[in-house]
Amino acid sequence: MLSSVLPFTPEMAAKVTEYCTSHSNDVSNNMKEVWDWTCDQFEDADKMSSPLQGATMKFLAEHHQAKRVLEIGCYTGYSALAWYEATEATKAEIITLELDPKMITASRRTFDKYKLNDRVKLIEGPAQVSIEKLTGEFDIIFVDANKEGYEGYVKQILDKKLLAPKGFIMCDNVFARGMTISTDANPELPANVRPYWTECGKALRRFNTFCRSDPRIDSVMLPVYDGVTLIKWKPFSRFPKLGN
Repeated sequence: MLSSVLPFTPEMAAKVTEYCTSHSNDVSNNMKEVWDWTCDQFEDADKMSSPLQGATMKFLAEHHQAKRVLEIGCYTGYSALAWYEATEATKAEIITLELDPKMITASRRTFDKYKLNDRVKLIEGPAQVSIEKLTGEFDIIFVDANKEGYEGYVKQILDKKLLAPKGFIMCDNVFARGMTISTDANPELPANVRPYWTECGKALRRFNTFCRSDPRIDSVMLPVYDGVTLIKWKPFSRFPKLGN
């Protein structure tokens, strides 16, 4: 049987990405501008979602007709812009959490330049503290922050029932550049970032185990981008039938 992941060389993987991007809905000019600006200004711009992933996020949000979106980790505001554009019809409220002062400044630049402040709210500070203060339900929750925090953030979200009954959580980078699978999985990973992603891989292995074992949720890990996990409530797990 064909494997879920084709054995591409790095060169072929780049061609496949280009092919998929050119045969998918394009992102907006504004998103392209933010992408180019981020790549020009930040050495770690590879942490930003790719254009194809941005298109995927827009597709999912528009199809889901989301009315509230929460993202944990804002970076330069690229993903928040994607959520904003995708929810024009529903006028969704978008709450994004960020701790790093440099990224807060970059995000506010994006929100101001592209006039997103009418529906995007940036909350500064540690995500754990910010999540604890949130109320209501979110249709989409995007987790893309410090990897050692993933398990705690998702537990908080579930415990506080911040995820809507038919909502989903999307967790990015669960492969940690391959280090989650094996420290030998990515020989192309530069030596200067290998220790960082190796530690991320350790944390994400624990997180992936949590997703598979928590009785409240269903999850599926997709071998796309840098690994994406989708999480939803199990049927009846959020509001069990009386007497069960």
